[in-house]
Amino acid sequence: MSNIYIPIKHILLYSFILFFTACSYKSKDVLDLSKYSQNPSSYTKDLKNYNLDQDNLTEKFISNYFSVWNTDKLSYTKEEASWGNIYSKREIYLENHLLASKDWFNKQISNSNFENFNQVLQKAILTKNSDFRVFPTSSRMFYNPSKAGEGFPFDYNQNSRVKINTPVLISHYSKDKAWAFVESHYVLGWVRLDNLLLIDENLKDGFMSNELYVIVKEGFEIFDKTSLEDMKVGTFFTKKDDKYLLATNNGFKKVDIDDYKIKKLPIKFDSKNIELISKEFIGEPYGWGGINNHRDCSSFTQDFFTPFGIYLKRNSKSQTELHKYIDLSKLEDKEKKEFIRKNAKPFLTLIYLRGHIMLYVGNKNNEPLVMHNVWGVRTKSLFGESGRNIIGKTVITTLEPGIELYNSDKSKTILRKIQGIVLLNQQTIEE
Repeated sequence: MSNIYIPIKHILLYSFILFFTACSYKSKDVLDLSKYSQNPSSYTKDLKNYNLDQDNLTEKFISNYFSVWNTDKLSYTKEEASWGNIYSKREIYLENHLLASKDWFNKQISNSNFENFNQVLQKAILTKNSDFRVFPTSSRMFYNPSKAGEGFPFDYNQNSRVKINTPVLISHYSKDKAWAFVESHYVLGWVRLDNLLLIDENLKDGFMSNELYVIVKEGFEIFDKTSLEDMKVGTFFTKKDDKYLLATNNGFKKVDIDDYKIKKLPIKFDSKNIELISKEFIGEPYGWGGINNHRDCSSFTQDFFTPFGIYLKRNSKSQTELHKYIDLSKLEDKEKKEFIRKNAKPFLTLIYLRGHIMLYVGNKNNEPLVMHNVWGVRTKSLFGESGRNIIGKTVITTLEPGIELYNSDKSKTILRKIQGIVLLNQQTIEE
């Protein structure tokens, strides 16, 4: 047998490629998930009672919830409402991983029919858990799917997913008459026409005149003759004749719901109920914009506070509004931790960084801990390529999850990127 000489530099290069290729396809376990309990009761048992004016907070919540039924036009201008047209000037990939053509965008923009913006102005209510789309199409839009943090699940045609029984106001219809452009109390977008029940003044007054009840338990469905809907925490019902009113395409239907699954708004903000609500979210798969009926970071925080009658807007940046925001962006990492330990209140403080928001749950071993629905930890290869170590669900972590991973990007940890905190028990000066 003859000897085959392979230069040592080729062996090393091959080894490096093999090593990093193998590691790039499988996420490593993040130590925080085993080091810190993922049971919310571990953090709620020692909670102090908070003195919240829940009646006042709930009154404002209800006013926001029904706001689109108490106005004569959408709260956005036509230019603001058609903001999605900017995607036509970018490189956008469709679900087949091919670039969207100019013709494709022209078709969507034409079908959007914004010439008729604010011309219909019809009150309606959602009859299904509904995707709110940027363009009137179910097609998905991605940035480069081959890059980390782009591609699935980050569908930029998805504004949000809004729950059944949510009031909306219709601006106008698409040219093909298959979609309606609507505004809810926190988001606007295109909704399939068969997801809407048109509301007249009698139906509106009948639904609004009753007290609101909110779902506090997940994992069950409500059946109608033509549909099946998963109930999510934060879904609202009103009550009539000891039954709950469910919007369907044929009008309101009276349904029975077990008492332990639904409560009158608001439920008391105490350790028992905080534990009850928290357990419904832990481990839920990540769902950008509500894709697959799951939550992302800001829909988790929004829905967490909803049963308590505490109103939050929809995305992470807007959730820094309405309540007291404190800027921490000029602080060093150690100073941020110290400030959070001293000033944040467990389960009543949000921690914000650009594109992400988290719920502070307390300290353990002098480490501030947060509950958040997170896609993953930023990583970086020896060749400088950005990646993600996927978590993909609601978890409890430190402010530096995955810091122990050999390829974690130490320059882009959550802690380093924190911009500020939101104290939900204190309103802004303007309020």
